[in-house]
Amino acid sequence: MSEGHGFLEAPRWHEGMLYASDFFAQAVLRFDQTGTPSVVCKVPGQPSGLGWGPDGCLLVVSMLDRRLWKFDGDNLREIADLNGLAPWHANDMAVDNTGRCYIGNFGWDESKHDAIESTVLIRVDPDGTATAAAEDLVFPNGIVISPDGATLLVAETFAGRITAFDRGADGTLHNRRVWADFSGGKTFATVSAALASGACLPDGIALADDGTLWVADAARQGALRVREGGAVVETIPLGKQTAFSVAVGGADRDRLFLCAGKPYGSGDPSLEWESRLLWTETSSR
Repeated sequence: MSEGHGFLEAPRWHEGMLYASDFFAQAVLRFDQTGTPSVVCKVPGQPSGLGWGPDGCLLVVSMLDRRLWKFDGDNLREIADLNGLAPWHANDMAVDNTGRCYIGNFGWDESKHDAIESTVLIRVDPDGTATAAAEDLVFPNGIVISPDGATLLVAETFAGRITAFDRGADGTLHNRRVWADFSGGKTFATVSAALASGACLPDGIALADDGTLWVADAARQGALRVREGGAVVETIPLGKQTAFSVAVGGADRDRLFLCAGKPYGSGDPSLEWESRLLWTETSSR
């Protein structure tokens, strides 16, 4: 366990280490086997989604200025400006084996009004071209790509669902469908209504080797392991804390990492640094 962080997000297991973004420390962190963090790079615009390109360089989403950066080990270089597509903070990301990135965003300033607004999922191609890969998504958050590259899953947090797309060789998305519905088919007009519904509100997600999906539930039900169709086959409760993101890793991919913090909407995480990195053994691989 590692604690005393601002807000940990986007954990990724890479080359024997766990990486994560800490929003309010403005830092990408790397954790060793004991859970001790070190700073990989500083991102003044608050880092979020992480991934690696085929050249081995770290790719980082910068939330507040809505940009995608590449870190070469010494310097950050801008890859894409997302402001023309993302109306508010940029968020989580998945990167395929060609370096193509899929990036979510909040969609609206939820600190100013409660009403939910849909937005786009952004695709950034290896040449830095940014386009809307899919439209009318509700707070597109955690994103994963299947090992064969053929399917993309995205968590629509305040819709209470996981949405799937088939992925073309050129990165285009089609055949949109609901992979898991936690809301019972309900549509939420406001964040307050979504939080009060009792439904799982999926935040970060991670694929297990058996094809199930680990889901961090921003509505305080811990981490859920879910089959396609929405059946919950395992739950890891976190008590008074909330799981905001998850990653599968470890030498044998038998460890689940969880980024946890105070429940959504409680306190000010920019001032109250109570985020933790937790891990537990898992048989789901």
